[in-house]
Amino acid sequence: MFYEKTDGKVKCRLCPHECLIAKGKRGICGVRENRNGTLYSLVYGKLIAEHVDPIEKKPVFHYKPGTLSYSIATIGCNFRCEFCQNWDISQYSKGSNELPGGDTTAEEVVKECIRAECSGVSYTYTEPTIFYEFMWDVAKLAKENGLGNVMVTNGFINPEPLKNFKELDVFRVDLKSFKDDFYRKVCGARLEPVLESMKLAKKSGIWVEVVTLIVPKQNDSAEELKQIAGFIKNELGEETPWHVSRFHPDYKMTDSVPTPMEKIREAYRIGKDVGLRYVYAGNVPHDKWENTYCYNCNELLIERQGFGVAENNIKNGKCPNCSAKIDIIE
Repeated sequence: MFYEKTDGKVKCRLCPHECLIAKGKRGICGVRENRNGTLYSLVYGKLIAEHVDPIEKKPVFHYKPGTLSYSIATIGCNFRCEFCQNWDISQYSKGSNELPGGDTTAEEVVKECIRAECSGVSYTYTEPTIFYEFMWDVAKLAKENGLGNVMVTNGFINPEPLKNFKELDVFRVDLKSFKDDFYRKVCGARLEPVLESMKLAKKSGIWVEVVTLIVPKQNDSAEELKQIAGFIKNELGEETPWHVSRFHPDYKMTDSVPTPMEKIREAYRIGKDVGLRYVYAGNVPHDKWENTYCYNCNELLIERQGFGVAENNIKNGKCPNCSAKIDIIE
């Protein structure tokens, strides 16, 4: 899906890289190949990961809290983030002709999702945009069976495939920085298409949650954090949850240090000061950072422990103390 032929080459229109691919070659993601003028997905139904996770692990906090989500992934990614925690599967396709993964079908995924009593399917771990065709087929079947669809993504997807994904319920996006230079140097991509995809998802009625991994001396200035929080409030809405996540050294950034807790606290305060209703801190001690509080009266609404929900006090979508309408899909 989403490509055009041009003089023996093909131009992939799935993501903003828009790779021009010669015969026998693959795009940046390493999983889409030009075979005699036809663009093929090499990972359709080839799952490298298939797990039952709490929805909170994505992290998604305002869509069916306390439920399980059937999580799937193939290898490959259209980014090359130097701090990727799943680099062993996300980057594998860029250095090998062999693409591992167990063969399955959309029907089998949905069957397993129902068997595990999950609320829906999450497309996660690597970048789901690159296995779009399989994700799309699973999502349609999931929706027919009353299940939800959650895309855990870097947001680097073109408008047409995003508009085409009408079965999508949640667009959980990593906004990695508010600097295009960061995206180009650290991720091998660009910022603007990510911002545009988030705005399009919101405009399309898809629930959006944003995660920012705060990397020391890379994207942690107060100015940049204010820019991110301001974009979320002004372009996506004050009801959009922002998860600020603590960085741990990995992949090509093992010489860095974990994010200081004072920086996480600063980011949390910035989000609240800007006017975001729901700000969370991930990868940190003390579960209070991931609790949901009423934006109007500060009543504890959802208490989380680890990746689980210990208590949910929301009544009919409202705060039990002040009756404020809470932005949540239950």
